[in-house]
Amino acid sequence: MDSQDINDLVNSLVGDRARSPTGQLGLAGAARQSRETLVEGRDRSISTATSIGTQIGSPDPGAATPGLVASPNPAAAAVGGMAAGPRILPDFKVSSMVIFDFPPKEKIVYNKEMQTADNTWETDEKLLSEEEIERRVQEIREADEKARATKEEEHAKREAEARSREAEIKRLTDEQRLNILESSEFASFMGQRSRVMERALDEDYDFMVDYTLASVAEADEADGERLKLAMTFHDDKVSRNRSVMDVTWSNRFPELVAAAYNRNPMAPNEPDGIVAVWNTHLRERPEFVFNAPSDVLRVSFSDFNPHIVVGGAYSGQILLWDTRAKALPVLKTPLTANGHTHPVYALKVVGSTNAHQLISASTDGLVCSWQLDMLAQPQEVIELTHPAHLRTDEVSVTCLDFADNETTAFVVGTAEGVAYQVNRYDRAGCKSGLNGFDAYRAHAAPINSLSFHPPAASDFTDLFLTTSSDWTMRL
Repeated sequence: MDSQDINDLVNSLVGDRARSPTGQLGLAGAARQSRETLVEGRDRSISTATSIGTQIGSPDPGAATPGLVASPNPAAAAVGGMAAGPRILPDFKVSSMVIFDFPPKEKIVYNKEMQTADNTWETDEKLLSEEEIERRVQEIREADEKARATKEEEHAKREAEARSREAEIKRLTDEQRLNILESSEFASFMGQRSRVMERALDEDYDFMVDYTLASVAEADEADGERLKLAMTFHDDKVSRNRSVMDVTWSNRFPELVAAAYNRNPMAPNEPDGIVAVWNTHLRERPEFVFNAPSDVLRVSFSDFNPHIVVGGAYSGQILLWDTRAKALPVLKTPLTANGHTHPVYALKVVGSTNAHQLISASTDGLVCSWQLDMLAQPQEVIELTHPAHLRTDEVSVTCLDFADNETTAFVVGTAEGVAYQVNRYDRAGCKSGLNGFDAYRAHAAPINSLSFHPPAASDFTDLFLTTSSDWTMRL
């Protein structure tokens, strides 16, 4: 295809569109533009069409199909397409574009030889002379010496003041000394600390004994005495002009023993009754001293609470003291007809750790059961009577004791010198109260104490001892 053929083809197409009534200005402008473009690039169009025809596979490059001619101008391609097929309207869009310009990353390179700025050296005129340097050094030395001397002087002054304060003795006025000595805090402190010191100093061990000699043991055997005096407890402030009414040992602390005292007729302003708790390691004075409003006839430690001490008074009251409290009783029974109205000579705490009771008996034959935390009224009351008595049915109880692991039956000692068995509750064949048939007649005077055999490997719990004012002891 030569240039004449292309021009004829374009003219025919343009002419047909000009004659067509449905032509539009946009298409005519596109045709004119395509024609001008074709004229300007005639040589380039011919070469392009020839190459296209060769690629399609035409045997003759000059016989290429007009519809396959490629034009570098899009408008010419559009015109060609309309001539060959239906009309296609292009879809134009408007788009915006933002261009960002990022600077490249700066590369920092360090030089190993020099990384500091160059400093210009001062001239020789600015340098100090030797005389100036020596003068300044001398000034610094003098300032240091002065500061050191000042510091040493202040330290010596403080030491002198401290020594003067230590040497000075603080003098108390008579009123201040009296207030300190009479204060309860000072008395409590001195009493407690002095008892500790006396316990530590009380030691009877003979550190000079010679175990290679048998003279001491032989002398003891030669004496032939079965009972010897081991120790004596006495304090004029506590037990002077008083009689010991009862003595009992603590089962919890074997070194403690409590003694009950009656009134001192020579000291009407002192308490009528006193209970003193002595320590075998402290013999000069008691560990505790408890006061009572009446003569204390019987005293007992509680086996279930080591701080509780119980006492029976001549007035019929039951008194309870606490070693952690002061000298006065913390609890006591009222003076009413609900409890004892005669002297209480017998006391015993029985039961278990969680359930225990206090059993008391008085000379009018009344046995009461109490709760230690409530002494307002007794829990149980038993009246002991014996019809065989000549003048009265009452039994004057002076002591009592329970066998081991026994809480329902006990034995009482009476002022007539006879011991009886008593049942707290009704049993088969016998009622509660005094059992007149189980009578132990062995003394001619009142029985002062009664004690059952302690539990042991052998079964001796049915044995008990009695002591009487007739100077006898019975098993």
